[in-house]
Amino acid sequence: MLGGRKTAFFIAVFGALCLFVQGCKNPGSGSPDVPRGYASEIQVEAGDRLLGFGPFVGYYFKPENPGDFTRLKFVCFNERSFYTNDLPENAKLFEGRAVLTHLPDTGFDLPESGRINPVFFPEAPPEWLATRPEPKDGFVHFHSCYDARGPVLTGYWILHEAVAKFTYDMGGRVGPDSPLYHKVTPGTDRNFARILEFDYGPD
Repeated sequence: MLGGRKTAFFIAVFGALCLFVQGCKNPGSGSPDVPRGYASEIQVEAGDRLLGFGPFVGYYFKPENPGDFTRLKFVCFNERSFYTNDLPENAKLFEGRAVLTHLPDTGFDLPESGRINPVFFPEAPPEWLATRPEPKDGFVHFHSCYDARGPVLTGYWILHEAVAKFTYDMGGRVGPDSPLYHKVTPGTDRNFARILEFDYGPD
């Protein structure tokens, strides 16, 4: 069971993630300049199942090699100034890589509080954290795929490469007490939130 400080962190992150999902549902008037071949939502074959991944505000994905969804490239934009007020709306914030991974089944009960449910590194099974690709201090964020029943243990470890300097504060909606909040400088964002997110998929 989460203690008081961890509970406060959970509420802060969950609230921010709810905003993140609402942003997916409510497109604004402007659109970022998405490179050709990138998509906000992808489908991944896993045996006899077809899994979904995305959409997330401002994120667009593309396989590194056509038809191979085990490794993705992505770009992330400040769509509708969702992530920071330091840079213009739709400015590019990150490029990066995502590596498809199947987390081992450890019997850990996945949280069920909304569409996207966080598990912080200190609460995560060590077996999950051991699946991070190299460099491990860069791949600090995991996001699950989903099927018709909800989140699955298959998903992507994500490495963010910042292309600008800014404060990641969800457009002013979170402050320094939030684990999401951090100062970003160009290069690998090793301060990105260390969270595994389990996604029930869009409505």
